[in-house]
Amino acid sequence: MKKQAGFTLVEIAIVMVIIGLLLGGVLKGQEIITQAKIKNLENDFTGITAAIYSYQDRYRALPGDDSRADKRFIPEAGATIPKGDGKNGIEGEFNNTDSDTVESRIFWLHLRAAGLVDGEPSSLDQPINAFNGITGVSSETDKIRSDQTAKKMGTYIGFSKIPVKIAIIIEARSDDSNPNDGSVQTDKTNPDYITGNIKDAGDINLYFSLI
Repeated sequence: MKKQAGFTLVEIAIVMVIIGLLLGGVLKGQEIITQAKIKNLENDFTGITAAIYSYQDRYRALPGDDSRADKRFIPEAGATIPKGDGKNGIEGEFNNTDSDTVESRIFWLHLRAAGLVDGEPSSLDQPINAFNGITGVSSETDKIRSDQTAKKMGTYIGFSKIPVKIAIIIEARSDDSNPNDGSVQTDKTNPDYITGNIKDAGDINLYFSLI
């Protein structure tokens, strides 16, 4: 019976090199995708901020809070343009999906009706961010965290379902790496977040102040 030859050391070495190159390519590709998502999130903040300022420049009112929005825009057939209360703030949680009368959802309809963001002019739905969470805007800082009112946030853009490790990167790029203060904050106060010693790799809400 003919004896079957095994792999030589050279052949094994070549296979290992190929596997290493393939793994390196996969990991590099994942890193590129992650960086693209982070940039997408930052671009969303910039774009929404520009849309808000453009709306205020045009109408001297805050979208969502605009008490004359029903007079400014022509609604689609069978639709109405809800208005805000004109109190210079956007009421309601940024990720509220239950009410069609809360200002944090009316906000998106006003911007769409003005042609400042993409979407159906009659839609109140919040956009989905790069990490498959909700992107929204609110002025209710007391609902950011249950244990304390967020500091110096004012009106803010919120992003839900952001991985903790991604939030740390964004904090380092844009703010002071403190989730409880500054222009970028979160709904978590875990001190491990600040040091980067993350034990719970869950998702959080990330907030960017407009002030």
